[in-house]
Amino acid sequence: MFSKGDPRINREGRPAGVPNEATKKMKEAFALLVEANLENMSTWLEQVAQEDPKSAMEMVIKLSERFVPKLSQQQLTDADGGDLFKNITFKFGDEPKDE
Repeated sequence: MFSKGDPRINREGRPAGVPNEATKKMKEAFALLVEANLENMSTWLEQVAQEDPKSAMEMVIKLSERFVPKLSQQQLTDADGGDLFKNITFKFGDEPKDE
């Protein structure tokens, strides 16, 4: 048991960005499970997609969130906080001709 001033107490804690050991082991176990079932997962995904392609896509997205970090959305503005792209237009194809 620890007492006040005990030199064995880690006063700095775990460094930022370092996962605790249990979290690290769970992520490794999950990665191994996915890796061992890649062929099965492709088959299962094809079966789901035959009946509901949207559901299959949602499954892929949810699984990817475990391995691919999400990107944060950024809003680009000018120095005054205005829309940076207000003067940009896109044109597709030819202009319609007046008859």
